[in-house]
Amino acid sequence: MKKTKVAIIGSGNIGTDLMIKVQRSNRHLEMAVLVGVDPQSDGLARARKLGVATTAEGIDGLRRMPEYADISVVFDATSAGAHKGHSDILAADRKIAVDLTPAAIGPFVIPSVNIDEHVSVNNVNMVTCGGQATVPIVAALSRVAPVPYAEIVASIASLSAGPGTRANIDEFTETTAHAIEVVGGAKQGKAIIILNPAEPPLIMRDTVFALMEAGHEDAIRSSVQRMVEEVQKYVPGYRLKQAVQFDEVSGVMPREFSPDMNKQMVKVTVFLEVEGAAHYLPAYAGNLDIMTSAALRTAESMTQRREELAI
Repeated sequence: MKKTKVAIIGSGNIGTDLMIKVQRSNRHLEMAVLVGVDPQSDGLARARKLGVATTAEGIDGLRRMPEYADISVVFDATSAGAHKGHSDILAADRKIAVDLTPAAIGPFVIPSVNIDEHVSVNNVNMVTCGGQATVPIVAALSRVAPVPYAEIVASIASLSAGPGTRANIDEFTETTAHAIEVVGGAKQGKAIIILNPAEPPLIMRDTVFALMEAGHEDAIRSSVQRMVEEVQKYVPGYRLKQAVQFDEVSGVMPREFSPDMNKQMVKVTVFLEVEGAAHYLPAYAGNLDIMTSAALRTAESMTQRREELAI
């Protein structure tokens, strides 16, 4: 089977972990080039040891390399601001861009929810770590009954939040909230991120709160469990921390949350934990692992489906 050659822009934690995942997957993708801007970065050094071509001259350096002509997919693991410039260049060069930043230029993709809808698009956005962890659950709730409101809280170890994450906090909350609505199906979404400074560092925890009509509890439990199992196919460390919780909501709800004022509403709470695979990053950095795992699954799915459809 001929493999699809890929490049990764960004030689930091996310880019380096993704490189190792591509190397280990050994199925549909072939690692061609790792791109950075710091010649002394650990990521570029590791790439050279693995026999992967490198450049420390950013996307301009990548385009000058002979390998570039054969590359079909470019993962962007830089920042939202940087991707805005990269996206135009990659589009002009007819490359598929898998964006791991919160730039949200292309459509949101959550592999367990909507990958088949975007196989022909040349720029897809992986939302955020919190989005990859929680939007599948909101989608699982939405396929049972309408979700007027969903709120997610992503708690990650401070040590797993690098400069890119810290510089994009606003983009994180905005992009994740939007994905809760667009992909998850909630009428209104909200996202909160917590950088936990605890020592030793804690594994990523995510909580999903949703407002729904009562009476669907069994179907919700079943739908959430099926979705967890789907995500576990590409993120083995993804799991429910405890059983889905249901709490009756007392009092009169605003009409936008309960069009039928006579129906009882419940607050649905789902507790999640994401443990990383520890390929390059520590196991507590599930927030980074779920991003690289989702990006890998997305690129594999897109290239396979394009071959089948002759796109």
